Amino acid sequence: MPKLSAGLLLYRRVDDVIEVLVAHPGGPIWARRDTGAWSIPKGAVNDGEALIEAAYREFEEETGHAAPRGEAFDLGEVRMRSGKVVHGWGIEGDLDPTALRGMQVEVEWPPKTGRLVTVPEIDRVAWVRPSEARRRLNPAQAMFVDRLLQALAKV
Repeated sequence: MPKLSAGLLLYRRVDDVIEVLVAHPGGPIWARRDTGAWSIPKGAVNDGEALIEAAYREFEEETGHAAPRGEAFDLGEVRMRSGKVVHGWGIEGDLDPTALRGMQVEVEWPPKTGRLVTVPEIDRVAWVRPSEARRRLNPAQAMFVDRLLQALAKV
């Protein structure tokens, strides 16, 4: 059974334009990567945990801020190249990118040395327009942007 993650695609309206919040992974592996490296704030679902609740929990763990509890749009699932399945929801809200206070994680660096370094799970977040989000996001997760825009067009 593939690994399962859940996350939120936060969006806001600025002068009648939609912007979405994307997150860049921290650590030396990702330091120089941009295109296709970003993600929605997401993470592993615990046994017995509802997917939407995992998405809210992971958003808070990764950004340091509680996600808004408004109406969330189910954006379905995507399958990453690794085989991991990510379930996403879109929700309207706001977050100051300079106020990021996410979790720290330990990673082995350099690889296969046994040396552990502590790095931020997410080193930055940014508000971007949908076209920029599609460029920055992991290609599988870019589908969440299109699904969000389709859902908003129906409202």
